[in-house]
Amino acid sequence: MAKKNHACPSGGCPGAASRALTPNQAAASPAPCVSRLQNWPVQIKLAPVQAPYFSGAKLLIAADCTAYAYARFHEDFIRGHVTLIGCPKLDSVDYSEKLTQIIQNNDIQSVTILRMEVPCCGGLEFAAKKALQQSGKFIPWQVVTIGIDGSIRE
Repeated sequence: MAKKNHACPSGGCPGAASRALTPNQAAASPAPCVSRLQNWPVQIKLAPVQAPYFSGAKLLIAADCTAYAYARFHEDFIRGHVTLIGCPKLDSVDYSEKLTQIIQNNDIQSVTILRMEVPCCGGLEFAAKKALQQSGKFIPWQVVTIGIDGSIRE
């Protein structure tokens, strides 16, 4: 459970508010973990517009922090997906043009947008939705929101 401290640091972003988290201790001995990553690079800014791994891909567009907040990130989200990651707050870039090119130029089967509950992650969701619209393709998509405590919010 999170110990709530909602004081905004100077700069005002609620997503940057300091919070201490208590890890979930439910599992006594965790199962061995293996990476499910099937593409490189993963950073949106570094990813090519066309690559063989995009052919027939289920695309995961994930906010950087989701991999740290959600413990089963590889098993529940990366597995079976081509993964692209980014942080709209730190990268200070609009990803929509690059994502549009990737979707237009490849046979993408579906898109999952994985974001944190903090406001700054809205930029990633907005860019992915804009890219889907601008691509002119009708592709199944969904948004999954991760809480700062590691839970799935929606």
